[in-house]
Amino acid sequence: MVQALPVDEGSGLDEMDAVEADVEVETRVAQVDEGWHLQRLDKFLVQLAPEFSRNHLQGLIERACVSVNGVQATSAAQKLRAGQQVLVSLQPTEESKAFRAEPMDLQVVFEDEHVLVLNKPAGVVVHPAAGNWSGTIMNGLLAHHAPAAALPRAGIVHRLDKDTSGLMVVGKTLAAVTALSRMIAAREVHREYLALAAGRVPESLVIEAPLARDPVSRVKMAVVASGKPSRTDVFCLGWSEGISALHCVLHSGRTHQIRVHLASRGFPLVADALYGGAPALGMKRQALHAARLSFAHPISGEALRFDAQLPQDLASAWALAGLPAPEF
Repeated sequence: MVQALPVDEGSGLDEMDAVEADVEVETRVAQVDEGWHLQRLDKFLVQLAPEFSRNHLQGLIERACVSVNGVQATSAAQKLRAGQQVLVSLQPTEESKAFRAEPMDLQVVFEDEHVLVLNKPAGVVVHPAAGNWSGTIMNGLLAHHAPAAALPRAGIVHRLDKDTSGLMVVGKTLAAVTALSRMIAAREVHREYLALAAGRVPESLVIEAPLARDPVSRVKMAVVASGKPSRTDVFCLGWSEGISALHCVLHSGRTHQIRVHLASRGFPLVADALYGGAPALGMKRQALHAARLSFAHPISGEALRFDAQLPQDLASAWALAGLPAPEF
């Protein structure tokens, strides 16, 4: 058993890898007893700070947050000797920092005391997850509206993929979040998208195909017989040089729905590498934009509708393809 000792603040041992001033960092120190003689440093740290994973503690060694007898440790496999003193500066995990406010330039389309409508740029993650624990829309919402910290997911009731741009609605009060969530489940929040896809898509196309996690690749979704019912209505706005301009209407909101539905019919979105879309027209991300959002205000019942113009990259691709400006 490893027992933490009182920290001598005058010992001269530094808190390595200083963190932001608003993050509380705990320092623990313990002496190596005979039972831990010649044992690995990372295993010792697990006993000293059992609330953290071994992987996280190994990361602290790499970040210069651990010292042995006042000397910075550099290897998780370092063998300890009885009588040595181990100090660790317990930095928070990335996950624990995910729900922190981070000021960002949110593109607010509409806001009142209950509802916020955003125009999300491509390349920004909506909700923290592995690999994206900061810099998300949720972090920005917490900075924009402090009471969001008391709401489920900071008021986020639906998401857009990282590389999809466009409109999304957020609740600012619990009553609004609850009402919006019910409206989305009842398909009373209407979402319409503009997209560029490979191939000549029919003038109108209804795709009804159940979706679920791809049984082979867990990062993808797929048409699966046992999946959740899903429907996308597709209208072709024009065709040129092997590219179709599309207006897509969601009747359900499954993960990657438009991308998977179109790819399943042989019309992958331009530059959608995950679902077989080849790069074209200068696009570096899937050519998909949430262009229209309409719903009844969750508190007043007022009918609301918002439109968002194509972002620069997609507008340029649209023009390069020689397609007429979208009107729908």
